[in-house]
Amino acid sequence: MRQIIAAIVLGLAITSVGAADVEESTVLSTLDKTHPRLMLKDTDLKLLKARCKSDPILQKCVADLIKSAESSMKKPPLVHKKIGPRLLHVSRDCLRRTYCLALAWRWTGEKKYADKAVENLLTVCAFKDWNPSHFLDTAEMSHAVGVGYDWLYSYIDEATRKKIRDGLIKNGLAIGVAGYNKKHWWSRSSHNWNQVCNGGLVAGALAIADTDPQYARAIIPQAVKLLPLAIRTYGPDGAWSEGPGYWHYATRYTAYGLAAMETALGTDFGLSEITGLSEAGEFPIYTTGPTGMYVNFADSGTRAARGPMGCMFYLARKFKRPSISDAEHDMIARRSATPEHVMWYVPSSGKKTVRDLDRLFRGSVPLAVFRSSWDDSDALFVGIKAGYNQVNHGHLDLGNFEMDAMGVRWSRDLGSDDYNLPGYWDSRRDTGKRWRYYRLNSQSHSIPLINGANQSANGVAGILKFEASRPQPLVVIDLTSAYKKAASKTARGLKLVCDRKAVLVQDEFELTGEKGAEITWAMTTDAKIAIKSKTLAELTLDGKKLTARILSPSGAEFAVESAEQKSPQKSNKGVSRLLAQVKGAKGAVRIAVLLAPAWKGFTPPAAMQLTPLGKW
Repeated sequence: MRQIIAAIVLGLAITSVGAADVEESTVLSTLDKTHPRLMLKDTDLKLLKARCKSDPILQKCVADLIKSAESSMKKPPLVHKKIGPRLLHVSRDCLRRTYCLALAWRWTGEKKYADKAVENLLTVCAFKDWNPSHFLDTAEMSHAVGVGYDWLYSYIDEATRKKIRDGLIKNGLAIGVAGYNKKHWWSRSSHNWNQVCNGGLVAGALAIADTDPQYARAIIPQAVKLLPLAIRTYGPDGAWSEGPGYWHYATRYTAYGLAAMETALGTDFGLSEITGLSEAGEFPIYTTGPTGMYVNFADSGTRAARGPMGCMFYLARKFKRPSISDAEHDMIARRSATPEHVMWYVPSSGKKTVRDLDRLFRGSVPLAVFRSSWDDSDALFVGIKAGYNQVNHGHLDLGNFEMDAMGVRWSRDLGSDDYNLPGYWDSRRDTGKRWRYYRLNSQSHSIPLINGANQSANGVAGILKFEASRPQPLVVIDLTSAYKKAASKTARGLKLVCDRKAVLVQDEFELTGEKGAEITWAMTTDAKIAIKSKTLAELTLDGKKLTARILSPSGAEFAVESAEQKSPQKSNKGVSRLLAQVKGAKGAVRIAVLLAPAWKGFTPPAAMQLTPLGKW
C-alpha cells in the first residue's frame, strides 16, 4: 500500500503532541495483573448484565451477539490461505470469531463457546506465520489472539496458555518489536495502517504483559509516540482523509488501542486529548445521506453505506457525547449489533439531537455537506470534497460531488476497484499505474474535465468559501492546482437553491492554451438519461425523476456516455455519465448546470441569474 507519510513531512523528529512521554522501565508500573484486563473487565461486565435486565436495546445487542456466536460455531477451521499478497481476511475472521465466541462465553457461561474460541486460537497460533510482509494481517491477528487469551484466561489451562502465548510472540509481537527497531513505515504512517498496526500490537502485548513484560515495555512506548501521527489527522473536527469507509477501520483500531491501555494500565497517556478525536463520531453521521449511503470518496466499497459501528459507543462514552451514541442506537435498532456494542454499551439519553443542516469538515481532505432535512428520508443531500489527490487511498477526484433526493442517489462515486489489480498502489505522480484504472482516475468522477485529461495526481484543492444555515448554502473550491496544465485558474461552486430543492453546480476556468479546448461537466449516475434538448436532460431512477439543465454557456450541449468497463476492472454495469460539453473553449469559461429533483408541486426555473464565483 502506498506510504503517504504526510506527518513525517511535518517533522522527522516524531513528537507526541497530546500524549505523555512513556519510559520502558515504568510503563507497566500501573499494570492490572488480573485477567481479563483488555477493554471489558469483569466488574464492567457485571454492571452490563444488571442493566440488561431493564434495557431492551442492550438486550437486542446481546441477542445479536449470541446469534453471531452460534454462527461462528458452525464455521470451518481457519486456514492459512492468502488472497493475493494478503492473509487479512483470515485475521479478520479470527477477530470476529474471537470477539463473538469469547464474549458469548463470558456472558452465558456456556463452555461450547469457549471451546470453539480456544480451538480457533490454537489453530492460528500453529500457523507458519501471520504474513508479516503485509503487516496489517499480523497486527489484526495479534489483536485477535491477545483479546482471546485475556478473555478466556480463566477457562484455559497453563499448557494451553503457553501455546497461545508462544504463537502470539513468535508470529506477532517479536516481529512487531523488530519492525519498530527497523523503523518500518507502517508504524510511522499518518493513515489507517498506523492505528491498526500500533493498536493491534498494543492489545497483544498487554494481554501477556504479566508473563512476558518485555514486549509491552518495547511496544507501548513506541505506540504512544507514533499513534499521534495518525490521530492528529482527525483534526480539527473529526474528519478522516481516507473517506468514511476507512474512517471506521482507523477509528475502530484507535478505540481498541486506547481502550486496552485505559483498562490495563489506567491511562491512554493523553492520546485521547489530541484535537479532533473528540469530534470524530460526527463524521460518519454527517457524511451519510438520506439513502443511507456515504459520501463515498477514496477507496470505499461500491455503494458504501453506514452500518452499526461499536466504536461509536466508545467515542460517546469517552467524550461524553450522547448525540453520537443516540445516533448509533437508531442504527442498531434496525441492524445487527456487534460485540463491541455490548462491550462499550452506552444507554440512550432519551433526548432528541438537533444537528446543523450544513457542515464543513476542515481536515486535510475538506468536505462540505448540505441537506434539506434530517428527518425526511426523501430529503435533498449533497456532499462535495476538496483535499489532495495523493492522500492514501485517494482518487483523482477533487471537486467530486454526490447527491441524494427523493430516496435516490443521483450522483455517485463508483468506489474502489480490486486491490489486487497490477499497479493498483502505484500512484507516482501522473505516470502511476493506479491512474490507468477507471474507478480511480478522473474520467469516472463527477468533476470537470479539460480535453478529457486526468487531474494532476499531485493536485491540491482548498475551500475558498463556505456559507451555511441560510436558504442558499454554498461552497466554493479552488481547483487550480488540479488543472494547472490547461488553465491558470479553475474553481467549482456548489449551491443549494430554490429553497433547498435544487442544486447548482458552477465551474469557472481561465484557459491558457491558444487552441480551443473541450470542457466537460460530468455526473456519474445509475439513472437512465433522456436528452430532451441540447440543454435539458431528464434522469429516471427507481421511478423518480430529476432534470438537469445547462444554464451557461449558450453553446454547451448535453451528451451521454457509458461508464461500463471490461475485465479485469469492475464492470460498472448500467452506470452512465451525463456530460455537458463545451467545444473550442478559450479564455474565461463558465459552465453551470442546475439539478432539480421532480418534487411534487415544484417547477424548476428554466433560467437563473448567474453570479461569478468570486461574488458568491
